[in-house]
Amino acid sequence: MKIVAFAGSNSRESINKVLVEYTAKQFIGAEVELLDLNDYEMPIFSVDREKHDGIPTLALRFAEKIDAADLLIISLAEHNSSYTVAFKNVFDWVSRVKDRKHFGEKPVFVLATATGPGGGRHVVAAFEARAKSSGANVLQSFYLPKFKETFDIEKGIVDEEKNAEFQEKLSAVKNFFG
Repeated sequence: MKIVAFAGSNSRESINKVLVEYTAKQFIGAEVELLDLNDYEMPIFSVDREKHDGIPTLALRFAEKIDAADLLIISLAEHNSSYTVAFKNVFDWVSRVKDRKHFGEKPVFVLATATGPGGGRHVVAAFEARAKSSGANVLQSFYLPKFKETFDIEKGIVDEEKNAEFQEKLSAVKNFFG
């Protein structure tokens, strides 16, 4: 199984990157490719820019990465209850690639975490609301509140209740693939 995983953040110290890497490591034996949105930084999307310059090569490469995956694991950072600009810009450019939906009809395990008590639940809800029309088959979603208190870099999710929820959802994703 080929997994493409990324955090919906361009922060070099992204806690969502930590969570997505942790999650991807749970798929033992899978081929995992971790993407960094900093490697896909493009001009801010505009119809005028698209007409003048076309679709950036980086958007086409990102779409190719999605197309090569059997599973996408995405951990979305939440800025003001929505997507980060870095994620939204990649999302917007990929949507312009001819004859495709953003996420290529791929199965997705969507995650989010934040240092506050909401844990990114708003951005997960926003993603789930768009998922079907964007070609994402959300298998499971999970958000982890109070990251600094509920996650340990060596132990993983240390909050017993949230870890049990995560393990249940992780198992459901794995079972989807048999």
